This record gives sequence, C-alpha cells and structure tokens, in this order.
Amino acid sequence: MAELTYPEVGETRHGPLPGGYHHLRHRCPLPAGSFATAAEAVLSWRLHRAAGVRMRTDSPRATAGVLVTAGLGVGPARVWGPCRVVWSEDSPTLAGFGYGTLPGHPERGEEAFVVGRDDAGAVWFEVRAFSLADRWFTRAAGPAVRAVQHAYAWWLGRTLRRLCAER
Repeated sequence: MAELTYPEVGETRHGPLPGGYHHLRHRCPLPAGSFATAAEAVLSWRLHRAAGVRMRTDSPRATAGVLVTAGLGVGPARVWGPCRVVWSEDSPTLAGFGYGTLPGHPERGEEAFVVGRDDAGAVWFEVRAFSLADRWFTRAAGPAVRAVQHAYAWWLGRTLRRLCAER
C-alpha cells in the first residue's frame, strides 16, 4: 500500500493545523434541519460529484483506509490527485472525513470535509486543509494554487447548500 506523503496524519480532525504548511479553513452555514442530508452527501461522495469533481474510489462511502482519486479540471487539463481516507466520523452531531495525499498528488498534505450540528440545531459545513506544492506545476503556479483551493472550498459549500435545499 502506498505511503502518505506527509507525517502529520489525522491533523485535520481536531485541534490546530500543523505548522510549515499553507492552511485553509472555510466554513459556511447550511439550512436548518439539513444535517442528515448534508452528512450523507459528504460521506457518500455525492457532494464532490455534484460539484463536478471526478471521483474514483474503491468504496461507496468515505471510511478510514479507502483509496480515492479526485480529478479536477476538464479533458486533458484534468489533474488527478490520489488520496487515502485517514479518518471518518458519522455521529449524530458530526459527520465527515479527512483524506491525505499519496505519491502522484500535486500537493502534499491533508484535507477534511465536515458537517456539524450544534446544540441549538444550527448546521454548518467546513473544509479544513494543510498543504504544500509537491509537483513542478503546483510549485510554478504559486499563490494561484491557494486561490483555486479557496474557490474550491467555497464551491463545495455552495453545492452542499443546493443539495440540502433539494431534499
């Protein structure tokens, strides 16, 4: 089995993100009462697919150990990123997963997609990540890569709100 390309495995689950990386945190509110719908969309890959991401995976759900390769872009410009799910959670108040990069991914690090519900019933979605460029083209793109990552997190939030409204 391929080894992850970074040592701080699982650090997107709790606490502060590790130093030495670019950090991303994007949080957005979801419609009241949408926790179950949002959680299922995240854990079943539906969110990513609805957002236009090609997902090659060996499991219908995100659980620890599952291999997944996400494809962003169009046609020959599509960039594939192999990852392994390093943690997942499916509880009454928190659902989501984090996956880490494998050799061949354009970045090195971890990204998490989490849906939560607080005691007052408010529902939210959060993307949190730490990463560094790991291929020549991501190093050459510099700050543009981080801009794309932030836009991607925003797009996922918007897509999840739409999926929740359709329920």
